[in-house]
Amino acid sequence: MSASPLNLAAIHEAIAAVVPDRECLVFRDRRLSWAEVTDRTRRLAHALRGAGLGCRRERADLESWESGQDHVALYLHNGNEYLEGMLGAFKARCAPFNVNYRYVEEELLYLFDNADARAVIFHARFAPTLAGIRSQLRGVKLWIQVDDGSGESLPGALDYEELLAAGEPEPPKDLSPDDLYILYTGGTTGMPKGVLWRQEEIYRAAMAGGTVHETLEAFAERAASGPGARSLPTAPFMHGAAHWGAFSVWHSGGTVLVQSVPEHLDPDDVWSTVEREKAQIVLIVGDAFARPLVDQLDRKSYDLSSLFMLVSGGAILTAKLKDELLERLPHIRIMDALGSSESGAQGAKVSTADSKASTGDFDLGPDNLVLSDDLRRVLEPGDAERGWLARRGWGPLGYYKDREKTERTFPVVGGVRYAVPGDRASMGPDGRLVLYGRDSVTINSGGEKIFAEEVELALKHHPAVYDAVVCGTPSERWGQQVTAIVQLRAGAAPDEEALVAVCREHLAAYKSPKAFVFVERVVRAPSGKADYRWARVTASEALGLEA
Repeated sequence: MSASPLNLAAIHEAIAAVVPDRECLVFRDRRLSWAEVTDRTRRLAHALRGAGLGCRRERADLESWESGQDHVALYLHNGNEYLEGMLGAFKARCAPFNVNYRYVEEELLYLFDNADARAVIFHARFAPTLAGIRSQLRGVKLWIQVDDGSGESLPGALDYEELLAAGEPEPPKDLSPDDLYILYTGGTTGMPKGVLWRQEEIYRAAMAGGTVHETLEAFAERAASGPGARSLPTAPFMHGAAHWGAFSVWHSGGTVLVQSVPEHLDPDDVWSTVEREKAQIVLIVGDAFARPLVDQLDRKSYDLSSLFMLVSGGAILTAKLKDELLERLPHIRIMDALGSSESGAQGAKVSTADSKASTGDFDLGPDNLVLSDDLRRVLEPGDAERGWLARRGWGPLGYYKDREKTERTFPVVGGVRYAVPGDRASMGPDGRLVLYGRDSVTINSGGEKIFAEEVELALKHHPAVYDAVVCGTPSERWGQQVTAIVQLRAGAAPDEEALVAVCREHLAAYKSPKAFVFVERVVRAPSGKADYRWARVTASEALGLEA
């Protein structure tokens, strides 16, 4: 085996060659070895190539916001087919991209058109939705349907398992570190955008699992040296943090576990999977996942002795819930991971039963920093200015088909190119990052900037609050007023004064909500992230305002 550039499919092939019989992917009654996943993904790649899909123009001939590869939509719940779809597309030199399975027809049309989808791999339950828009998607050459027991079917679509059975398991050729990895943003604050990464850069920025290898030999040696970890990413694979976690474990020769009920968060199913499969690592997304998982531990006992690390990525996990988890599982470590689609992993904070948990502060990773508000200088520890969280070095090429946003989000400062996704932050005196929130959901009330996330975190200190999302709504007096959409715990009565009081214990008075809307359930993206578009519409309707 000779040294080879860092390509995600090439890495997987190299590891499979040395641990072919080890479990690679476990989902329900399927226990797929590394050799079996390799065979299946090679067959999928053969089918994609057979349909004329692949790489059309090499990276050197393209601008940073352009793609020379055919794009494959993954319109799937979690399962072996999702990760197989990613690998199979990579091996065909196609670029897979994530599809939010909650999207309605109009949103799907936008996404498939923006992404120039040439193939769609989908669960059968989504066939009726696709049937309504297929005539408008003339660029799609291949429809591949995964049987999910729903009884639905899209006429003319090819069956996933039959397609694999008919394919040839040919080893991939001409793989390049320049081959694309595409991650579409969530679209919870605006229209989703496709972030383009070179595969080598997304590996280094988000999938290295803490250890960067430079050659395929190094991956093989690492995999052969130990059994590899067993990891359960509970979030949807359409969310970057979930498949980053999956690939990170694979890159050390480990095993990816998928819970039996992937359509929604089932806390009993998650803990039962950990118990049954002896999972060592579980990945969640902030409080939205942690709260029901903690509550489930109070309802039922599980043998979770195998678990040593719980990782939260994509949304902040509050100190209160960290403490509750550590009280029930004192043997584990909790890692709060910071990152974004446009920057990869940027920082982390580890909490244990012996340390005091905190919220929103992180130890920055290499090449991550805070730029000043005017983007002209790097902030030093203790600088009082609130600037922009940024990354230099390994980063995305840009946004697909959007030169203007590419140049705005990835500016060149002093000859150095940075990724500046839009998060506001400062540097604490101890050199730790203090994160305030995404600038796009900042509320300007009476001339003061208020970060929605900091108010949400304050509200969650009240024991009656199960979940909360905060947004700005129009106000004649303030321009915008802080409005809280709150889901209370069962049996709790609305008490606006008490909620304002708890906010004032943690925030300046002007940041406290001036209006409350109580709902049966706070709607979030499947990833667990806040859906601020839903929040604004819900709050405006409840208050009789224009959204």
